[in-house]
Amino acid sequence: MAPSPFMRALREHMLMRRYGERTVDSYLYWVRYYIHYHGKRHPADMGAKEVLSFLTFLAVQRKVAASTQKVALNALAYLYNKYLGMPLGNLGEFNKARQPRKLPVVLTREEVQRLLGSLRGSPALLASLLYGSGLRRIEAIRLRVKDVDFDHLQLRIWAGKGNKHRITTLAPELVPSLRRQVKQVALLHEQDLATEGYAGVWLPHALARKYPSASRRLGWHYLFPSTRLSLEPGTTNLRRHHVDESSINKILRRAVAEVEIDKEVTSHTLRHSFATHLLEAGADIRTVQEQLGHQDVKTTEIYTHVLRRGGRGVVSPLSQLLAGGRENE
Repeated sequence: MAPSPFMRALREHMLMRRYGERTVDSYLYWVRYYIHYHGKRHPADMGAKEVLSFLTFLAVQRKVAASTQKVALNALAYLYNKYLGMPLGNLGEFNKARQPRKLPVVLTREEVQRLLGSLRGSPALLASLLYGSGLRRIEAIRLRVKDVDFDHLQLRIWAGKGNKHRITTLAPELVPSLRRQVKQVALLHEQDLATEGYAGVWLPHALARKYPSASRRLGWHYLFPSTRLSLEPGTTNLRRHHVDESSINKILRRAVAEVEIDKEVTSHTLRHSFATHLLEAGADIRTVQEQLGHQDVKTTEIYTHVLRRGGRGVVSPLSQLLAGGRENE
């Protein structure tokens, strides 16, 4: 079903302000849901009362997570404050979704070693970057050849979560594998350039206008490219995108089963393990915060749970009792 002129215009409004595609799609989803919830009334005919009603519905009936409700609120705030020019003002009290903060699943160093050792080729390199550089899954697959700084052993992450840029560490042990990966990308690049109709790699609109020839240069091509060329959605542009994001967790699930790790492991588990192992080795929490790209150090502090062994560092009285018993033997 084709989007309405209103939704198309809203999309263009966000893209012109350099909102990421994922954020745009997410905001459009919640705006559309909001409109349907209120019987397809036009947002300009509604306001704070209807927004409060919708947010309460999400918390009470849908029982969404607090983070999900916050995204919906951000979407509607953008709609009214920035697009319609009808500021919502102070929404006051509404039923906020609540969700207990979950402790991250963390692998031991030995488990990470077993997991990475069971992988081969590009999947092994991808998983090694997730753990070795603390990358989010989307950050890893969006890496471009030029983002790898071999000289300074670092990775440049562009437009990460919150549209923020950062630099993170690169393990020197991965350099040989990365150089081999770049050679494979270069071979595909040569084939693509010789393919009729090839339009180069996708670039953000502003960059595509500023550097019109960049899309055909090797440095801008994805480090982990798709196995085939495809048409860019909504266009006739033939391009090679990056590997599919969902494939990473599928690969990890198979590897976890193979090495018999009895934990719920996803790509984010490797990022959690990166942070925890850095702190365990004595890294400063502010440094870890910068490596992860967290806006607030409180988000990083959750990883200190591993350092507080035995329930926040408390020694169980049973351990003391048994230790005393052994001393009297």
